[in-house]
Parts: sequence; C-alpha cells; structure tokens
Amino acid sequence: MRFMGHNVFAIIVAALVIYAIEFVIFAVLIPGEQYMAFTGITPEQVEGGMARMPYGIVPPLLAAIGLSLVIKWRNDAAGWMGGMITGLIMAFVFAFGTSLYGYVYGPHSEAYLPVNLAHFLVCWGAAGAVLGAWK
Repeated sequence: MRFMGHNVFAIIVAALVIYAIEFVIFAVLIPGEQYMAFTGITPEQVEGGMARMPYGIVPPLLAAIGLSLVIKWRNDAAGWMGGMITGLIMAFVFAFGTSLYGYVYGPHSEAYLPVNLAHFLVCWGAAGAVLGAWK
C-alpha cells in the first residue's frame, strides 16, 4: 500500500527493524547498570520511565518516515544499497548530531558516544536498506 508515493508497509517494517535492533542493543547487550552509567540516568528515573515505554515505537516510526522521505527525494538512492547509504548519512548528521545534546548539555558520558553512534548507524542503515529495497 502506498501513501503519497511512500510504501507504508516498508515504513512499518523499517520502524520495527529500528525498534528491534535498539532492544537488542539497550536491553540485551548493555546491562542496565552500564546504561545508567553511560547516560547519567538514576534507577528512580528508569522506574518513572517505564510508564512511557508504550511510546517507544514513536521515535523509530518517525525516523522511518523521515528516511522514506529522504530516500524518495534522492532519486539516485534506489535499491537497498542506496537506501542504506542514505540511512548512514542521516544517522550521522541528524540522529547522532541531535543526540550530542545529551553529552554537551546533559549527563551522557564520553564512553556513551561511540555506543550511541554505532546504534544509530546500525539502526538507520538497516532501516534505509529496507526502505531502499522497497522504494
């Protein structure tokens, strides 16, 4: 199904890919104590944030919509490789760039920067590949 030239199914799959990869990275590979040390989040803040967990799909969905727009605008980004390259570029300049606010003005540690960059590159690269393949 298409909406305004975008493959809705591909957007949903790309969002789920991002969500799944983030789950593996932040819930399986990185222990909770290590994540709290990286980000400066306290156990109380973690507990308070649990109520917001159902909204966790919103950022990946917005990212997938944004990537779909950029991939469509870049007519030369056809295929999974073009989509992946677009996703990698957007991950670095927008996602990681925006996340640096947590380091510059917030409690995120220097040790979290490479983890966060890798997270965005893997997630957005994979989502871009999905979107590019189903363009």
